[in-house]
Amino acid sequence: MDRSPGFWNLLAKRYSRQPIADETAYQMKLAKTQTRFKPDMQVLEIGCGTGSTAIVHAPHVQHIRAVDYSKNMIAIARQRAAEAGVTNIDFEVQGIDAMAAEADTYDAVLALNILHLVDDHHDTLAKIHRLLRPGGLFVSSTVCLGDISKAAQPLLRAGSALRVLPLLRFFSADQWVGDVTAAGFSIEDEWRSPTSPSIFLIAKKASAAG
Repeated sequence: MDRSPGFWNLLAKRYSRQPIADETAYQMKLAKTQTRFKPDMQVLEIGCGTGSTAIVHAPHVQHIRAVDYSKNMIAIARQRAAEAGVTNIDFEVQGIDAMAAEADTYDAVLALNILHLVDDHHDTLAKIHRLLRPGGLFVSSTVCLGDISKAAQPLLRAGSALRVLPLLRFFSADQWVGDVTAAGFSIEDEWRSPTSPSIFLIAKKASAAG
């Protein structure tokens, strides 16, 4: 993801003002996630953007480390948290590929609308698995560009190649589920959007006892 921070830095203010495309689906994902949270949980959110989701989840866990490699996104996130009086989130300018953390550190890792933008999602899944404690949860909402119309794909690929768009990766929802499973997770909840090429998963790393 080393070539896209400038794109997201330029987009940050406009992105922060955009309404949620599907508010009903967003609220459903929040609720599904929060039913899995516990007050003592240590949570990592990668690609946190302007911090809205982390701020909503913050009252349900002990601490959230929220990272994004766009400094402008993080600046907005910090301001929003301060305005909301939320003190249990640390926002950091950081990408998952360069992020340092010990293995078995987090009880949950959130990756929301980000994993179609990483260089190698297989490597990212492996790192997420390593960062999670045994029995930890991986929550993802992922755009599966392999499922969009065949006519639209060449335009997006060209825009990405020409750097008009950020780095984009193309895989189907079925491929994504297979890759998450192959990374060592068991799928506990799966929801596919009827209106967009997006899939929401709650997956679990095996406990120490297997």
